[in-house]
Amino acid sequence: MNYRISYSCISHTGYCRKMNQDNFICAGIYMNEAWTMDDFPISGSFSSRHPAAVGIFDGMGGEECGEVASFLAAEQASHLCISDEPEEDLMDFCDKANGRICQYAKRNRIGTMGTTAALLAFSNERIGLCNIGDSKIFRLTEEELEQLSVDHVGIAAYGRKPPLTQSLGIPPEEFLIVPYITTRPYHKNDIYLICSDGLTDMVSQEKIAEILTETDFEKAGEQLLIRALENGGRDNITILLCKTEREKRTSFLRFLKR
Repeated sequence: MNYRISYSCISHTGYCRKMNQDNFICAGIYMNEAWTMDDFPISGSFSSRHPAAVGIFDGMGGEECGEVASFLAAEQASHLCISDEPEEDLMDFCDKANGRICQYAKRNRIGTMGTTAALLAFSNERIGLCNIGDSKIFRLTEEELEQLSVDHVGIAAYGRKPPLTQSLGIPPEEFLIVPYITTRPYHKNDIYLICSDGLTDMVSQEKIAEILTETDFEKAGEQLLIRALENGGRDNITILLCKTEREKRTSFLRFLKR
């Protein structure tokens, strides 16, 4: 059974940041310095017969060069070739992206720089999932929203945001990165949401589920962004939505009769 994966992506600097340190990957497309908010939303589709990856990267705002770290990760993800073993492909991506970020930091004498990563790899048979950090991946199935990713965060003082325990950009001699990687089967009409914490810190999971359930897929990302901005827009906001639908088969007999 082949599936058609439709995607839509939107990214916004928010109201409190001077720079957008988020990035994304959508079937080979990622954001460079020439992009502006006027370039969004972007949308498209691809077939599971031609595997591709989608995901987001949230450059660590409190660190140096977060926008460079997320760009390097997105650029590396643009080279991802998805096989029938998406777990291995995603682990290989994490190793290479981590190495590139570490090399950049060392070459430019930057103390620390990093980014989260949250990706879905749509292979021919199943969907690979990978996350490192606190960028989230959700799946909406029959109006039920479930978080599939695992947050890599530590313990924080009351009222403070928990620190990350994992990210891309950690030198291997200091700490071994351990991304969460798994696979999921395809189901028709599932909606996947990948987002930076600029959304989830501003909008509750219940409200996200309500918007995804009650809004057309093509407009849902914009509605989520509007709600995050209405609630303060305190961080960069990147929202990537995917929908899986069974591809229609062309009747071979009908083709021969033409």
